[in-house]
Amino acid sequence: MNAIPTTTPAPAPAAGTDEAQIKDLFQNFMQAWTAGDAHAFGALFTDDSDYVSYDGTIARGRPVHQHNHDMLFRGVLAGSALVGELESIRFVTPDVAIVHGTASVLMPWRTKLPKRRLSRQTIVLLRTPAGWKISAIHNGRVRPVTVPAPDAFPSKMSRLMSRTARRLGLGRR
Repeated sequence: MNAIPTTTPAPAPAAGTDEAQIKDLFQNFMQAWTAGDAHAFGALFTDDSDYVSYDGTIARGRPVHQHNHDMLFRGVLAGSALVGELESIRFVTPDVAIVHGTASVLMPWRTKLPKRRLSRQTIVLLRTPAGWKISAIHNGRVRPVTVPAPDAFPSKMSRLMSRTARRLGLGRR
């Protein structure tokens, strides 16, 4: 009887299983937040993960995310809930997925989410021996704006200001 060498990589789980695990991870992300459990929250991240907050600040590494969220959960976000939904999952490789979701912090004194608090997360997930983990997350406020047509007033004003700045020798050259 021949033993299978331990260096042979295990086959990747089926996509349906991966999608279910990723959906669970997103739910666990919200549950850990709502429970105020910084340890469980931090456990969802890889050791070298990046976290870009809605205000553009960046934190690097699981210990930093865990520490920051412990401070938040015991401080300004005490008693808050994270509510949201998973929008999409796209597998870049069998071991890397890009996930988009929307979520918002529901403060304990609110019963309804204010629209201006809605954020969209772009999350890079990595398959690890311990399952799917967050390798990077970018959290940005949802503030849709329309792209002005070239003949719209904002576009005309921008071109006028650019011409004026060039004539005055201002701005980049």
